[in-house]
Amino acid sequence: MSGSNVRSAAVTIGVAAAALFALASWLKPEAATHSAATKPTIAEKAPVASASAASTDTAVAAAGPAIEPAAAPAPTESADGGVRALLVPRRETTVAAGMFGRIDMIANALGSVVRAGEPLVRFDCREAQARLDIASAELTAAKESHEAKIRLQGLQSAGEVEVNLAAAAREKAKAALALATVQVQSCTVLAPFPGRVAKVHAKPFQTVNAGQPLLDFVSAEAPRVKANVPSGWLRWLRNGAPFDVRVDETAHTYKARVSAINARVDAVSQTIEIEAELVNPGPALLAGMSGLAMFPAR
Repeated sequence: MSGSNVRSAAVTIGVAAAALFALASWLKPEAATHSAATKPTIAEKAPVASASAASTDTAVAAAGPAIEPAAAPAPTESADGGVRALLVPRRETTVAAGMFGRIDMIANALGSVVRAGEPLVRFDCREAQARLDIASAELTAAKESHEAKIRLQGLQSAGEVEVNLAAAAREKAKAALALATVQVQSCTVLAPFPGRVAKVHAKPFQTVNAGQPLLDFVSAEAPRVKANVPSGWLRWLRNGAPFDVRVDETAHTYKARVSAINARVDAVSQTIEIEAELVNPGPALLAGMSGLAMFPAR
């Protein structure tokens, strides 16, 4: 490259550099001025923050105090120490069929009083009686056979084995007779204790299977009292503790005494089950009646 060309390029570069420097110097004050105009000062930001905090406090105050979760309700006790109580029978059972057969008679009068040993249900027993007669005849034949073998053994005409087999056949026939006797006895269902018929599950002339429920039978004795009391009462509640029971159905109040306390507290309801005996129960009290058990104030 010639010297003139070099000098011309250097001049061009110098002019361009000077132009760029002048442009940069002009743009820098403009940017600083724009930044100062748009950027808020600390004093300007403080009111905004204060206004935001005030708005938040106002919202909290308007919403009111925080709502706490409700606690689980504790067992309630009335002012007079009363709890609900139920009268239950001393004894109760569901009488079931002991055999397959047809019902001839059933005590279907609800509430009727039946003495212990009286028939509650009677089945058609002709088939069972026939089996009993067969077993009785077989036992008679087995006895005769055994006695004959013994006589033959005395005449040296029967051996020891034959006599023993005849004796075993006799015992087998005796057992068959006992079984047939039990089956005949199952034809009549007797009342296990004095009581009343509470519910009838079958009808006369109905054919039932063994084990099928026939009727519900409850004791005719005075009912007992059952109640669930707060477990906190265990601090003073003992067997023999007196209290009053006001029965809703009769509108009368009866004296009672605690006779049994359960061995376990219900962890969910925080109650414990008790039983009590009525001191002077009346004939009008029936199982299933309910009322209010009122304990002395503690």
